[in-house]
Amino acid sequence: MASPWVEITGRGVVSCAGLDVAAFQNAILAGEGHIKPFDENGRELNLPPEFMAGLKLRFTRGAPVIGFDPTQHFEPRVLAGLDRFSQFAAVAARQAWKEAGFDVAPPVADRIAVIVGTANAGNESVGQGWQRILLEGRKPVPLTIPMTMASGASSRIARETGAHGPVFATSSACASAAHAILMGVMMLRSGLADVALVGGSDACYDFGYLRAWDALRVVTTDICRPFSKGRLGMSIGEGAAMFVLETTDHARARGAPALARLAGGGMTSDAGDLTTPDGRGMVRALHAALRDSGLTPERIGYINAHGTGTQINDRLEAQAIREVFGAATDKLPVSTIKSSIGHAMGASGALELVAAIATLESGIAPPTLNYLEPDPDCPIDAIPEGPRKVNPEAVLSNSFAFGGLNVTLALTRADVNL
Repeated sequence: MASPWVEITGRGVVSCAGLDVAAFQNAILAGEGHIKPFDENGRELNLPPEFMAGLKLRFTRGAPVIGFDPTQHFEPRVLAGLDRFSQFAAVAARQAWKEAGFDVAPPVADRIAVIVGTANAGNESVGQGWQRILLEGRKPVPLTIPMTMASGASSRIARETGAHGPVFATSSACASAAHAILMGVMMLRSGLADVALVGGSDACYDFGYLRAWDALRVVTTDICRPFSKGRLGMSIGEGAAMFVLETTDHARARGAPALARLAGGGMTSDAGDLTTPDGRGMVRALHAALRDSGLTPERIGYINAHGTGTQINDRLEAQAIREVFGAATDKLPVSTIKSSIGHAMGASGALELVAAIATLESGIAPPTLNYLEPDPDCPIDAIPEGPRKVNPEAVLSNSFAFGGLNVTLALTRADVNL
């Protein structure tokens, strides 16, 4: 009988904390902060200089990807049809594909799936298109439509890897990547694929997009302080992370070592307000992930929280964790990397899964940066003091999105018996 387990055999990263996995993991586990004033990073907002004076944003910090040169990764004819979010995803996928060993021995094309989550898709191309038309009086870029499609990243990755299996995008706000990852697990479990390239990507530094977030009044005018008393909101990041998933049987047959095991996950919907979450949906997602993975609460040694830094989201997530884990919450480390790299929107769940894998591999949990003092409404151990030594055999990773779209992923060390 085939094993129902799903192994992670490759991963790749493009982020503000590094343009590959090693740089990203080292930065996260060291507790580095990469949310900086806009005038301190080289690319600033990736916007035309004439827009800078007109931004008039309430917030002055962010975490854009710095130092990413697309011309080093794509030929001009290819680049002409790729939005920045697709560029991020494709480069991260190449890293994951190589770590999994498929640059040497590719699998059967019909058995490869590609699923990329994105909240914003080709936002940057849309913004630049309006600039060309309305401000410059020029015609649109010929490939604007394929550049702005949510499936643009998945299609590019499929072309590079030769994937002929299921290829599509998921879009569910900041749960997009986590949904894509769990869809990959379901594909492998059901027998629709042997290998799945999954993850998420978003490029968020567009003029109109930043102004829209400013109008929503959830971006902090200070610094991101998740779960802390005095928190004022989130910071905006961007980037991509991609993974190669394989059935255990497939990975073992080709001698591929597993980085970690995706044991399962839970997906729920609040079916409520578009922006205000319902903590009961978070509770159901946590319970569903434990049930699907076969893990008991006692086996969870760390939670990588959604932890945006907003008042209500952090309060409800912390209270949901306590409801599920009870008194054991007092000894359960919970942290978020959004105070380090910002909220990367549709990519956030994938970047956070890389951090969760790093915790399993290293035995170090990243801290929640910028923490001031405990908030009685957030009754969790948020690891505020700095990186902490832990020894988890299993961890959870939460993604709780606008619209009440909740995903919790459960993963274990590759040597753990389920």
